[in-house]
Amino acid sequence: MDGRQDLAAMIAPLQRALIAAEQPVLRAHRLSMWGYIVLTALDGQPVRTQAALAEVIGADKSRIIPVLDELEAAGLLDRPRDPTDRRARLLAVTAEGRRKRQDVQSEIQRNEDRLLARLPVSDREAFLRSLALLSESPTVD
Repeated sequence: MDGRQDLAAMIAPLQRALIAAEQPVLRAHRLSMWGYIVLTALDGQPVRTQAALAEVIGADKSRIIPVLDELEAAGLLDRPRDPTDRRARLLAVTAEGRRKRQDVQSEIQRNEDRLLARLPVSDREAFLRSLALLSESPTVD
């Protein structure tokens, strides 16, 4: 044992701080956290059913329907019926939705860059690479 804290104990305060820092950005862009999550998940993935989206983002499919309604009403998302299954809806981010997601993400990442600036450049690059690798397959064997 090297005396370090558990990963969850180290990550949890950072995660809470990052989420808190995102809230004013999201409010300024009139977007909920779930709305941002949906736009991010769908960007580059133009066709996906509501059920598949819910699974990908880890949300109950009935919980995301009001989020999808809000995004569609704001012109950020198209949700036509699936021609092969009238019960299903296909989802696609509109050009306006893509622009908004990119604007929000840019602003969030500018804030994150101020936090990352505390690290030397080589440590920052290694941290981001390591975090990306660990987040791709987060299960612990």
